Amino acid sequence: MSIIKLATKNKNDYMKLSNFGFELPNELLAEYPAENRDESRLMVLNRKEQTIEHKMFKDIIDYFNEDDILILNNTKVFPARLYGNKEKTGARIEVFLLRELNEEQRLWDVLVDPARKIRIGNKLYFGDDDTLVAEVIDNTTSRGRTLRFLYDGSYREFRIKLNELGETPLPKYIKRDVEPEDEDRYQTIFAKNEGAVAAPTAGLHFSKHLLKRFEIKGINFAEVTLHVGLGTFNPVEVEDLSKHKMDSEELRIGPEAVKIVNKGLKEKRRICAVGTTAIRAIESAVSTNGELNEFDGWTNKFIFPPHDFSIANCMVTNFHTPKSTLLMMVSAFAGHDFIKRAYEEAIKEGYKFYSYGDAMLII
Repeated sequence: MSIIKLATKNKNDYMKLSNFGFELPNELLAEYPAENRDESRLMVLNRKEQTIEHKMFKDIIDYFNEDDILILNNTKVFPARLYGNKEKTGARIEVFLLRELNEEQRLWDVLVDPARKIRIGNKLYFGDDDTLVAEVIDNTTSRGRTLRFLYDGSYREFRIKLNELGETPLPKYIKRDVEPEDEDRYQTIFAKNEGAVAAPTAGLHFSKHLLKRFEIKGINFAEVTLHVGLGTFNPVEVEDLSKHKMDSEELRIGPEAVKIVNKGLKEKRRICAVGTTAIRAIESAVSTNGELNEFDGWTNKFIFPPHDFSIANCMVTNFHTPKSTLLMMVSAFAGHDFIKRAYEEAIKEGYKFYSYGDAMLII
């Protein structure tokens, strides 16, 4: 029996959640990254030939020529997970920072765990000296709260304090404690603009040395910024995918990236989006004539089969978990049946899945 459920040939049937379920052995969830960034495994899918190759990630450069383009998401992960103690009881509470709502008032959207203990009016104390305090001022969802941080210092000092107390927000599937190397490894080497609570993980495989080789070969880099939120990982709870709503994420695409990408489109170059976040970014900013536009705002774009992609003709991605929105996007890009076959092979060959896992190049 097939590991991944077969979809029927009717295109509309691909829009059902049950088409994206498969059994993923626990031991294939990557707890740690590869020893060297560019030495994770790479599965290469050729859509035209319907072939699958097995390579090392550093071999990716062989699939590019001068003036081809890599679209990189330069968002930077901030240490979004904090631990505080509830006033009076001293209960330990995890606070996951989602987004800043108001800089002046130091208001933040957060998730709290365990949520049942945290009510409006409660205060939480952070750090050994309790110099940072937060007051709960609103309930937003079952686990969501709005906090007002109280700190006796400038805004810059407050942000430094948050960074000191926060830890790298590794995804929950990783059961071990955060280790010092995670601060570096759960961040791309081209990360610049702070604001993500999860790494754009396809980019984690690029080392400085590999990017230098791309540069020497004459490959152009177009940088976009999509601040990855936790909404990307929210479970889909509706069978009809057209009814699923993605959380909004902040997106900026500047004139330089637009110029590089649109020149590449005209010249029919290979335009490779590094990661599902890069795909979502550019697909959110397509003009009516199929070119890339500048963008400064929020996107809640949800891509699932069938979908016509306007910009990228190539993508790098990791191996995703069952029924995830990321798997749906990759299926739309490579073809549902082809991805099904590739994932069956990945499981058989022991590829590592998810954030610290191996990579796939789709050409």
